Amino acid sequence: MPEVIFPGPEGRLEGRYHPQKERDAPIAIVLHPHPQFGGTMNNKVVYNLHYAFYNMGFTVLRFNFRGVGRSQGEYDQGVGELSDAASALDYLQSMNSNSKHCWVAGFSFGAWIGMQLLMRRPEITGFISVAPPANMYDFSFLAPCPSSGLIINGTADRVAPPADTLNLVNKLHEQKGITITHNEVEGADHFFQEQHMDTMIGDVSDYVKRRLTENTR
Repeated sequence: MPEVIFPGPEGRLEGRYHPQKERDAPIAIVLHPHPQFGGTMNNKVVYNLHYAFYNMGFTVLRFNFRGVGRSQGEYDQGVGELSDAASALDYLQSMNSNSKHCWVAGFSFGAWIGMQLLMRRPEITGFISVAPPANMYDFSFLAPCPSSGLIINGTADRVAPPADTLNLVNKLHEQKGITITHNEVEGADHFFQEQHMDTMIGDVSDYVKRRLTENTR
């Protein structure tokens, strides 16, 4: 998988770019967890999401937010990280101008950033939000949420408690014109250890494949 360096708002950003042979393949970016708590693009959940999308025929980019790995800059409370994600999407789109579907997937802090990116970029047709930390961050900006997506979390998540995730899902369910699908992985913690990873990735793949055949927002 080619390593790539592309321009971000604060200097270079480091990523892994995995293109398909088809010129009109759908595209996806995958966003990693909190930079200050060891989050990188090589986090297991992020890595597995990346390959899940690639195996479904997507051209995929995952990258390190500013100040992580070889990405320049320093942590910016989510504000700069959102700009980094926008730059990553710009880069991905510039390489894949024929793509008709654009997805964003994020894990934990990355899920929060991904949902904000969704609000800024109307071309995003679907999202995957894994263990969104609704207890730590305000998701009220999703009014209205512009596209349908999957929110997935573990029932034993102590970092982002399931009750807070459920509250977020219930708020989004009240919105018209989109469909929020919510899956809970029984017994899984925040990081989907052991067999829970396969269950989570299986749920994500089933959801994305279904959406691609329906061709809906």
